[in-house]
Amino acid sequence: MEPIMGALSTVGGWAKSLTDFGLTLITALIVVDILYPSSSYITQNLAEVVGQFGDQGVAGLIVVLLFLVLYRRG
Repeated sequence: MEPIMGALSTVGGWAKSLTDFGLTLITALIVVDILYPSSSYITQNLAEVVGQFGDQGVAGLIVVLLFLVLYRRG
């Protein structure tokens, strides 16, 4: 059982590192898009995603809150 837990811990660490890198990259692209409008279109894409959650009403709100809970837990 110990090797399995070690492997899961390693994979979990990789996933966390990859997620942190992705969030850092998104933040950097937002700054670039603010300084140079329409250079990466990240703000337009984020607006579309938020709009889709808004179109779903309460279900979209629940999904966003669930994502925030899971993100803060890790």
